[in-house]
Amino acid sequence: MRERDKQDAAPLSIQRLTRQRVNQLAVVLTVFTTLFLTGCAGDRSILDPAGPAARDVVLIWWIMLAFGTVVLIAVTALWLYAFKRKHVIRTPVEERRIARRWILGGGILLPVASITALLAFGVPVGQRMLPLPLSEPPEVIEVIGHQWWWEVRYPGAEGGEVVTSNQLIMPAGEPVDFHVSGADVIHAFWVPRLGGKIDMIPGRVNRIRLEADEPAVFGAQCAEFCGVGHAHMHLYVEAVEREEYDAWLAERQTDQLAALAVNDPQHEPAREAFMTHCASCHRVAGVSSGEVGPDLSDLGSRTSLGAGVLAMEAGAVNHWLNNHQTLKPSNKMPPHDDIESATLESLGAWLETLTP
Repeated sequence: MRERDKQDAAPLSIQRLTRQRVNQLAVVLTVFTTLFLTGCAGDRSILDPAGPAARDVVLIWWIMLAFGTVVLIAVTALWLYAFKRKHVIRTPVEERRIARRWILGGGILLPVASITALLAFGVPVGQRMLPLPLSEPPEVIEVIGHQWWWEVRYPGAEGGEVVTSNQLIMPAGEPVDFHVSGADVIHAFWVPRLGGKIDMIPGRVNRIRLEADEPAVFGAQCAEFCGVGHAHMHLYVEAVEREEYDAWLAERQTDQLAALAVNDPQHEPAREAFMTHCASCHRVAGVSSGEVGPDLSDLGSRTSLGAGVLAMEAGAVNHWLNNHQTLKPSNKMPPHDDIESATLESLGAWLETLTP
């Protein structure tokens, strides 16, 4: 009787163990599915296109995913069939004939057909992102990658070139040609929701044409490892209506910014401190002409500091000046241990007023 109870208990233990494994597998699949789905949205998701180039790119992505899934299922089915199939005796001639079929079909015909189909979709998409001549010349924006921040120039602005840093404002609903290059090492310009990425190479200007369907804010990131600060190299991108874009450029003309920077007498001590400690690296229109670090002429109007490291809010610049080596250890600003806290505070307060 005792032996029979043991035999009856064994299947129950196996069933309980099986249920536990099924439950564990269900939890793992649930977590994986949740993470997979959450990765399909956001301001840096290629699966949420916001422009014609991005839609072409995501179409190719879905086609490649579908084709790869079909190939995976077919190969897996053949693999399982090979295990279950009974042993078959063939002559050497039959073996060679079957081998030739697999080599020709799987090794030549399938890759050629796949690559041809991919090129048929991919080449036109790539061509549409080239800055080919248009009946009406598009807006041109220059983007230069530095370790580890972004310089953005608007050479076609009326009244003179406009320069800003770590933010990119573009007109919505029309093509924009981006001329990109690197100042030190190879970077990569990538706005995932607007289109493909392109390398930023020192000494060379690469060009890509992108368009935003409607006004929106997009995330951008350097997509080429460029050193220890690579992960802290974000770019704020915003598409606005044409009228708002023209007004934004007009506000940032050099004479407008210069008047903003020097007209308030209460910040004169801060400007003097800036000339002593910061002017050799940073430009502020009407005050200094430094070109080593980011242009600070419209710093108060930006959304973040340190290329996305710290949100811009009251007191943020002072916090950055006191803790920048902790907030972004890779940045090339020297520590300000030799400057009094009161001076840094006044300097930060003045820079925050630089808002057109």
